[in-house]
Amino acid sequence: MNFKFTDVNITGGFWKKLEERNRNITINAVYDRFSDTGRFEAMHCTWKQDSGIPAPSIFWDSDVAKWVEGAAYILAKHENPDLMAKVEDVIDAIEENQWEDGYYNIYFTVGEPESRFKSRLNHELYCAGHLIEAAVAYYEATGRDRFLKLMEKYADYIERAFVTEKTAKFVTPGHEEIELALLRLYRCTKKEKYLDLCKFFVNSRGQQKEEVYPFANEAYDQHNLPARELSLAEGHSVRALYFYTAMADLANQANDTELLSACKRLFDDIVNRKMYITGGVGSSYIGENFTVAYDLPSENAYTETCAAIALIFFCQKMLENEINSVYADTMERVMYNGMLSGTSYDGKAFFYENPLEINLRNHYRNTSLVKKDRLPITQRKEVFDCSCCPPNINRVFSSMEQYIYTKKDGVYYVHQFMQSTLKDGNAAIVQTTDFPHCGKISLKFNGIKTAAVRIPYWCREFSISVPYKAENGYAYIENPENVEIEFKLEPVLYGANAEVNGLSGKAALMYGPIVYCVEGVDNNVNLHRLSFAEILNASLEHTDELDTTAIITDGYIYNAPESLYAPFAASYEKVRIKLIPYYLFANRGESDMLVWLDVRK
Repeated sequence: MNFKFTDVNITGGFWKKLEERNRNITINAVYDRFSDTGRFEAMHCTWKQDSGIPAPSIFWDSDVAKWVEGAAYILAKHENPDLMAKVEDVIDAIEENQWEDGYYNIYFTVGEPESRFKSRLNHELYCAGHLIEAAVAYYEATGRDRFLKLMEKYADYIERAFVTEKTAKFVTPGHEEIELALLRLYRCTKKEKYLDLCKFFVNSRGQQKEEVYPFANEAYDQHNLPARELSLAEGHSVRALYFYTAMADLANQANDTELLSACKRLFDDIVNRKMYITGGVGSSYIGENFTVAYDLPSENAYTETCAAIALIFFCQKMLENEINSVYADTMERVMYNGMLSGTSYDGKAFFYENPLEINLRNHYRNTSLVKKDRLPITQRKEVFDCSCCPPNINRVFSSMEQYIYTKKDGVYYVHQFMQSTLKDGNAAIVQTTDFPHCGKISLKFNGIKTAAVRIPYWCREFSISVPYKAENGYAYIENPENVEIEFKLEPVLYGANAEVNGLSGKAALMYGPIVYCVEGVDNNVNLHRLSFAEILNASLEHTDELDTTAIITDGYIYNAPESLYAPFAASYEKVRIKLIPYYLFANRGESDMLVWLDVRK
């Protein structure tokens, strides 16, 4: 079981700083940009077709809903009348403009009211899902049920349109999200009809012909096979992972072993063949897609921030089904790298894409052309036309508590290392740590018979102050009280599978769970001339500029010929190379960046 959000508190350290930055800066930055672009005003459905301004987007409801969800988690623990007033204004807009039958959608209300639920490609159920999630979060955070009742009314209408009366012109949504939202609504209200509606959408997928995008086939939105027959992660990565999250959650809720087996196959395909070392997924910008196994290019990696977040969701639900450290390990990898890189150091700007390499020359090489090569942007932006990632950051950063602890069969599990407290009736855990800067974890347990602490995949040496039994990547401890753990943190070079093109003989540096990168701003040389020394001889250095730990290692610089071409000579000079955490790249202006370097003895 997951604990209530309010049962856990992050009390200090790395994630407390990020949580506070989100509460004080990022939530307001996203609100301001969404206000500038008309998203909040659009919720009031005031747009007119003859206004001369563009109509609201088909996905704006979801942008606002995710922001509301993020705000709700903040309001659960911090009084903020201004923030609550902004949320209540959104709820007012929904209440005033909800159709009598329960339907609510900005675009179709003001733009095409006659076209409700006629095309599965128009994000109606996707938006509905995010509104439902926001309503549940706001109710659980504040006890206010007006928004929840509005969304129950909407969910009831969806049930009539798709199941009872079948007035909808399609069966399954082109963009999944409604499925996992309905499970949250079911657990909140205890109303079986929402569980049944979730089952309907999950069980209907891949069972009949449906409308598809003109540029894709049925695999793009996971409609090529019934859910229980899926084995390969294909298509749009966010759609896929939202659906897999719902599958895993439903498997646990309904004790569906066949559905869980499909989830395990999909998870295996992702983490062993289609995931970057940063935890990023979805390598192609064409369709924001999973592609084929080992297709993991660095410079044009798409790796959408929302896809990283969705992978965290999938891992969480898999962990609820089965205690195995691979799920929490993967969650940790994503948290400290592929998700965290999605926001700027100051908390005001965002990456939609998160490449593992930047070569500025490639961005500016076509000097005689107006149209430039298609590469990920080199600096974060405050808002995008499709701005799904910023509010997703809001809602995850304001709810990190939910990923630290769980309880299953009477055992209390410590999955993530964050300074925090858990209170569960007479049971309690106090975790004190400066992780990931330090590998020491102090745990105080009260009223707990059995606890289990994850042994992270990156740790080659560790000590635990009390007897334990290792199983599935966790150290099980009986009758725990005061437990001291130390995971040895050291810079380690990681290689890639031989099937990943371009990475043969190259390595990436990790320090604990954090992937490091080199930037041109720190290393005044063409980064492709650099290589790691096989024996790193690394030292740590605190960098005030980014408030982080930089790593300085031994390496080599290739002495290239001065002429355009010359007979090859293997000439290298030993140098010291400076690296910073990958998640902090592109915070000091435009700069070349590399994660993977050659290695020399």
